[in-house]
Amino acid sequence: MRRGHMTNFRTYLRIVRFARPYWKHIAVSIVCTVLYSLTSGASISLFMPLLDILFHPAPPGQAPLPPTAALPSWLTALFGGLKNALFNFVFSGSQMDVLYRICVMIVVAFLLKNFFGYMQSYLMNYAEEGVIKDLRNALYRHLHDLPLAYFTNERTGDLISRMINDVSILNGGVSALFVTMVREPLLIIVFLSMALAISWKLTLISLLVFHFSLSIISWIAIRLHRERSVSQERLADITSVLQETISGVKVVKAFGMEEFESAKFGRTTRQYFSSLIRITRIRDLASPTTEILSVAAGAVIIWYGGRQILIEHTLNASGFLTFLFIIFQIMPPVKELTNVNNRIQEASAAARRIFEILDKQPSIKSADGARRLDEFSRGIEFRDVSFSYDGEDRVLSGINLTIQKGEVVAIVGPSGTGKTTLVDLVPRFYDPTGGALMIDGTDLRNIDLKSLRHNIGIVTQETILFNDSVRNNIAYGLEECPMEAIVKAAKAANSHDFIMAMPQGYESMIGERGVKLSGGERQRLSLARAILKNPPILILDEATSALDTEGEILVQEAIDHLMSGRTSVVIAHRLSTVQHAHRIVVLDRGRIVETGRHSELIANPNGLYRKLYDLQFRV
Repeated sequence: MRRGHMTNFRTYLRIVRFARPYWKHIAVSIVCTVLYSLTSGASISLFMPLLDILFHPAPPGQAPLPPTAALPSWLTALFGGLKNALFNFVFSGSQMDVLYRICVMIVVAFLLKNFFGYMQSYLMNYAEEGVIKDLRNALYRHLHDLPLAYFTNERTGDLISRMINDVSILNGGVSALFVTMVREPLLIIVFLSMALAISWKLTLISLLVFHFSLSIISWIAIRLHRERSVSQERLADITSVLQETISGVKVVKAFGMEEFESAKFGRTTRQYFSSLIRITRIRDLASPTTEILSVAAGAVIIWYGGRQILIEHTLNASGFLTFLFIIFQIMPPVKELTNVNNRIQEASAAARRIFEILDKQPSIKSADGARRLDEFSRGIEFRDVSFSYDGEDRVLSGINLTIQKGEVVAIVGPSGTGKTTLVDLVPRFYDPTGGALMIDGTDLRNIDLKSLRHNIGIVTQETILFNDSVRNNIAYGLEECPMEAIVKAAKAANSHDFIMAMPQGYESMIGERGVKLSGGERQRLSLARAILKNPPILILDEATSALDTEGEILVQEAIDHLMSGRTSVVIAHRLSTVQHAHRIVVLDRGRIVETGRHSELIANPNGLYRKLYDLQFRV
């Protein structure tokens, strides 16, 4: 249990670091909180002289004595002077003067109380929302810093759930930390001081009952924390199923799997529903339990207070009524503090899921002192490169390959031989597990990562477009790009004609992932984007494999234009698209088995390239 508290404490310390930019708002809000608590106490304390003047009017010019509660000496010294001064001021003059003065003071006290309450709430909410905004931004930035290997092992829906749902839950914890944990204890201290001044015996009885109530609520909070962690996992499951189903809706419909997917989603929502019901059942125990205990405490207090008035004569009626009013004013902050533990536990579980991502250190990053690749001048070299995703099964082994500047090199081979993995090493999506990959004689790990990728353009079979205009998709990553350059790139990619045929031309929206375009049109927009970037190194990963014959011809023309004068690495299943490459590298089971031009490789009847060629062009 102690270890859990320490974990929560460390988690909240990390959250507090995000609050540093808003320390001025928080500081002023805390000042307003103190003033709010004091004016709240003042507004309540004014009811005692009001009751005295209405039910026990004193002769003009004579202030009634304070309640004759048997106070310890240190409390008498603390409250006596202030109390007598207040009573002397309030009860000076005629009874109507006193009544008028009390009414004005009550209005002023409540006005100040609400003003300070508003300022405290506004300033603290500004800080709260700022912390959540900064935390969500930091999480999003960090996701971009993580390598591709991280995303292959994580569910997209779970990551989205952490960024949206968990951060929202954390908002309640931030509110508990910066508002509830400051305001409610201050209110309790103010009201408790007033209660002690009236009757310390009644106050002690109330505290004993409160302690018993808090013990029960704490037990409920522990149970709630366990169930909240489970519910957040279930909500992540729902988000993941939604993301996968919506992304693959065409496949679902094509295979008639609507009922299957609905049943799977139903099972996931039922699990989440069961988790929420358990949480609701546990959480809702807190409020009625507190209320029942409060009523029981109230009955005990009324009985003992009545005894002090009727038998012991140590307390007058106005003091007892004011004490009851104060005690019931203490109950809301006490109940809020009991509930705040639940919110803190929920927020701690959400924060841990968020910090799990933030604590994940990117394995692919620029080394200290890495040099910028301002110009690509010589070539790319693989020196005895090997690679494994899991550290055991090798995908690549003993790759030795040099690609000269301006050379077009094609990578071919059967499926699953590591072609894509090989080219993914060039932009450092992954690092080799053995050997080294060099550009212009420098190990990629010693080159600034941003400058490296700035020199590389990538076009893949799966085109990645955004729900934005044609213009912004072509100019992606380029700020203030002139329209003339965008049109020129589109023409070079055989895209200009179909773009102009769209309703709004280059300002037309293309839908999520370019759903409003055909496969060939999406691919040509992707090529236009690469042409506009104008990189010296180009990677084409099966860019035409999913197109029909007409689309392939148009895209191939754009590719030929794009590769002109560039160092190009081309992966292709269709061998007809790589026959004019300067060199063809044949991979099999992660190793290079053949290298040469098309005419050289086709002349070897026992070579793998010849077998692949015969399979594709057999009559």
